[in-house]
Amino acid sequence: MTGSVRGDRPAGTEAEAAALLGWLTDPEAPRLCLVVGGPRRGKSALLSWLAAHGTRAGARRRRAARELIPLAGQCALGAAWTIANRLGVVARTPGELVQAVATTETRRAALVLPDLHAAAEPEAIAELIGELAASGRVRLVVESCTGTPSYALLADRRVTVVDLDGDAEEADRGETNAPAQGASGRGEPGPGDLPYEARHAVDLADPVAVCTADPLRVTTAYATGPGDDRGGLRSAWLRAGQSLCRDQSPADRALVLLGALGDGADPRLRPTLLALAADAPWRLRWTRVRGDLTPPWPGPVTALGAIGDRLLVAGTTDAVRLLGAADATPAGEPLRTPSGGRVKALAPAPDGTVLLLDERGRLQPVPGPEPRAPYLERLTTAVAATLTRHPGTALAAISGSVVVGDRLGSVHAFGLTGIHQAALHSGRVTAVTAVGTATPFLCSGGLDGTVRRWIPGRDPDPAPVAERRSAVVSLHATESAEGPSLAIAWADGLVELHDLDTRTRLTFRPGPPVRAVALTPDGALVVGMDEGLLCLDRAAHDRK
Repeated sequence: MTGSVRGDRPAGTEAEAAALLGWLTDPEAPRLCLVVGGPRRGKSALLSWLAAHGTRAGARRRRAARELIPLAGQCALGAAWTIANRLGVVARTPGELVQAVATTETRRAALVLPDLHAAAEPEAIAELIGELAASGRVRLVVESCTGTPSYALLADRRVTVVDLDGDAEEADRGETNAPAQGASGRGEPGPGDLPYEARHAVDLADPVAVCTADPLRVTTAYATGPGDDRGGLRSAWLRAGQSLCRDQSPADRALVLLGALGDGADPRLRPTLLALAADAPWRLRWTRVRGDLTPPWPGPVTALGAIGDRLLVAGTTDAVRLLGAADATPAGEPLRTPSGGRVKALAPAPDGTVLLLDERGRLQPVPGPEPRAPYLERLTTAVAATLTRHPGTALAAISGSVVVGDRLGSVHAFGLTGIHQAALHSGRVTAVTAVGTATPFLCSGGLDGTVRRWIPGRDPDPAPVAERRSAVVSLHATESAEGPSLAIAWADGLVELHDLDTRTRLTFRPGPPVRAVALTPDGALVVGMDEGLLCLDRAAHDRK
């Protein structure tokens, strides 16, 4: 045993506590551990102790976080959202959570999961737990009851079993022939066997009730209850649920719900949610979600830009849609890439030309209404030729300059008088934005989770503008009378608006993965997702 068994450990569980610490520190142990035993043997108390227990004295290596996530009353969707929030990923479904954990660098964590037998959907959660364990990227210790179907699903895998009625063992198969019992594990109906709404009464058609209730209870009721859409509340909740399940005020929750509400929702919902969201730091200007008709939802978003009073919205096709920034109504014929490729990034130039970066990392200029100056045409041609040999990963433009990021972490500012380059990131540059002030500057973001500011021709700022344990997805900076602002979208679903002079920021989490952000000339924040596009203004009480 490598850990120390000290602290407020439940009495009589010394051997089991030692076994759990040994399992946590054994690199060859299965990634799944089941804690079982009879009623009142202290299983839940042991898991609570494990989650809070520190490392042994003098340990050099910082241990992975132990995240305590009680499963009582939870459905599979609510459990997936809770786990995703703890691991720092975005997942709309349990399947997306498994994929995110398997393919991205998540936070190092051991998930401590008591009360599987008391979950609303114990078997579905057991399947999720099994898939997460199979990824090999996270450890999970689960309180279970022998003889239940959920136990059989997990015990059939390679698993360590800590039995408070016996000894710890490692098995490749468990008891799969045990008689089915209720969720309580005692041969009688348990909490997970009763209809959820019968156990936790929440008026699911009342927006105030759902914003003030336990969000995991609301999630379970919507996910496992009848198909009534509750005037559109259910669809909005299930669209934005990962954000809604986070710890936040009813006002913030109401704002998130407003952003996910479709135009076919009960018209009485919006005024109620608007009133409840009065104390939130944002005001919703408009929102468009999948299925909206007036005006229509523009489709999935992969990149955003702003030019004058119009938004440029790129999606999963070769078309870039033009929308009015004031209300998202169509504002002209779509632009299309000359080669017909999907748009990865876009950069409107001051002269009306729109520069597009396709999915191969090549530059595709779309001419504006007026002929370009010959020197700008030559610059664009030179950059396009460079990117055919060295594909770009991010794109921005200002007057007389085209900025490109690459997969090695460098940013290149191509100008009329030459090129400036800086190695700003460790790994791929994922976003760049440029501001044409009296002293032009740019900001870049990367897979390394940093956002850096740089004036081409000078040394980069030594300290990052922002740094998190999540990749940067999108950036957009603008200059106003109040100073420069920077919008950042992160891979874990967080959106930030930074005031670069005061170093203050506002945050927003819409729920689904965020694909792109843009700032309008009047300072509104536009957030693009796969199934939604919304526009936020800072609330008056949060302005300088």
